[in-house]
Amino acid sequence: MKNILPLLILTFLLFSCGSGDKQSVDDVIESQNLKSIRAKKSELVSEQNLIKQEIKKLDIVIAELDEGKKIPLITTFNLEETDFKHFLELQGNVTTKNLLMIYPEYSGVLTNVYVVEGQKVRKGEVLAKIDDGGLSQQLAQLKIQAELAKTTFERQQRLWDQKIGSEMQYLQAKSNYEAQDQAIAQLEQQVAKTVVRAPFSGTIDDVLTEQGSVVMPGQTELLRIINLDNMYIVTDVPEKYIANITRNKKVEVEFPVLGKKIDSKVRQVGNFINPANRTFKVEVSVPNKDKSIKPNLTAKLRINDYSNTNALLIPQGIISENADGEQYIYIVTDKTGNDEAVAEKKIITTGLTQGDYIEVIDGLEVGNEIIQEGARSVNDGQTVKVINQDS
Repeated sequence: MKNILPLLILTFLLFSCGSGDKQSVDDVIESQNLKSIRAKKSELVSEQNLIKQEIKKLDIVIAELDEGKKIPLITTFNLEETDFKHFLELQGNVTTKNLLMIYPEYSGVLTNVYVVEGQKVRKGEVLAKIDDGGLSQQLAQLKIQAELAKTTFERQQRLWDQKIGSEMQYLQAKSNYEAQDQAIAQLEQQVAKTVVRAPFSGTIDDVLTEQGSVVMPGQTELLRIINLDNMYIVTDVPEKYIANITRNKKVEVEFPVLGKKIDSKVRQVGNFINPANRTFKVEVSVPNKDKSIKPNLTAKLRINDYSNTNALLIPQGIISENADGEQYIYIVTDKTGNDEAVAEKKIITTGLTQGDYIEVIDGLEVGNEIIQEGARSVNDGQTVKVINQDS
C-alpha cells in the first residue's frame, strides 16, 4: 500500500502535463460562462473516473504480490485455571407449615369472636366461643352428683376398713363414684370443644364466619391463622441432580415481585421420586425477619450443584463440531517474533456451562493459547497472525 501514493501523484502529474494549455478551475469560474463551467466539470469527472480505474488495477496487483495479506488475522487468550461454580436454576413457591384454617369441633351458634384480622395471638389463646346448648348446666349437675357419690364412697370405705357393713355396699359406692368421675371428664371434653383456641402463636389472617352464625364441625371455616417465622420454599428438582443436591447446599433466592435477593441453604431433600414427572422435592429455608415474604409468593432459585476451583473455561462461541460429533477448538503453536503462528486443532470434552462459558474436562491444559476471534475461519496447520491489543 505504501507504493500507491507515488503512483497516484505520478498519474495526476501526467494529466496535468497533458493539459497545460487548459484553463484552470479558477479561470473558468472567473469567466462566469455557464457553458464553460459545465464543460470543465465534465472534464474533471472524466479524469476522476480514470484515476479510480487505475487505482483498482494497482490494488489487484498488490493483493497478488503481498503474501502477508493472505494470512488470517486472529486474537487469542491464554488458558488459565479459574474458580467455576455451576448453578441449577429453578422456580418455587413460598409456604409454611404454620398456616392453618380453623374449623369448629362442635356444632352450634357462634356466640363470640374475640379476635380481629391482623391481631397477634399466643398458642392456646381463646379465639371464639360456640353455644354449648346446655352442656355447662349438665356438667354442673354432674359435679354435684359426683360430690355426693364421693362422700358416700368415703364413708363406706371407712366402715369397710372397720369391718362394718358388707363388701357389696363398699364396691357399689366405689363404682358409682368412679362412674360419676368419668362422666364429668367426658362432658368436660365436650364443653372444651365449644371454645376455639389458637393451635400455635401467630397472626389472625382472616375472620371467615361472623358472630351469630350456625357452625358445623369440619364444614364451617372460622378463622385463618398464620405464622411468618418458619417460612420455606418448595421446588421440584429433576432426578438427574439427585446426587448433587444435598442438605446445606448454598442457594441464591430472588423474589422478583419484591425486588429482593437473599442467600439461603437447602434444609430438606426429598427421598421420593415422583413417577409422573421424575422429580424430587427440595425445601429451602427463608429468613423473614421483616415479614415481607408471604405464603405462595413465587421465588427464583439458583442452587450451587457443582464447584471446581481449578476449572478450565472457554467461550462457547469458539467451539465447532465435526462430522463425528466431536467438539474442537484451535490453539496457536510455533509463534514467531512477528506474531505469526500455526493454528492447531484440538479435540475437547466439555462439561457444564454457566452463561457464555463452558468447562473443558479434557483436551486442553493450562497455558494453551486459544484462538478466539477468527476461530471459525482458520484451518488446521494454517499460518495465522495474532493481533492482540497487548502484543
